[in-house]
Amino acid sequence: MGEQDKITIIEGPPPTFELDNDPWLAGLTEGPAPSQVAMCRVRAANGPALVERCYRAWRDGQSINLEYRNEDGLTQLAPIVAARWAELAEGHVLILWLRLEQGEIEVEIELGIDDIDDDFDEPDDSDFNPTS
Repeated sequence: MGEQDKITIIEGPPPTFELDNDPWLAGLTEGPAPSQVAMCRVRAANGPALVERCYRAWRDGQSINLEYRNEDGLTQLAPIVAARWAELAEGHVLILWLRLEQGEIEVEIELGIDDIDDDFDEPDDSDFNPTS
């Protein structure tokens, strides 16, 4: 694979993928295996150049992948289906939408203490009035 075929995360933790169900993404998941589009944000030294690399690959009818290491340290590739960049106070951030096969997706649900209802009341039978 040449430099034009992938964007590589060189350092840092594995990317965090967020499932994205926006309607405009539906056509991007078509393929031989069930897949889902997930979004991730990656810090970048030159966001505009990386997005331009994606645009050139797609214009030429080529695919481009994100190369990263998973939690086990194994190298993974995920096809990039959309890209944009943003500038933050800390520098550029690359926003990538990736096509992940169903088996590659791990859903992580985090509940904060504010998400738990402490005033949960058990229902009682006093509100139940059966009609005959």
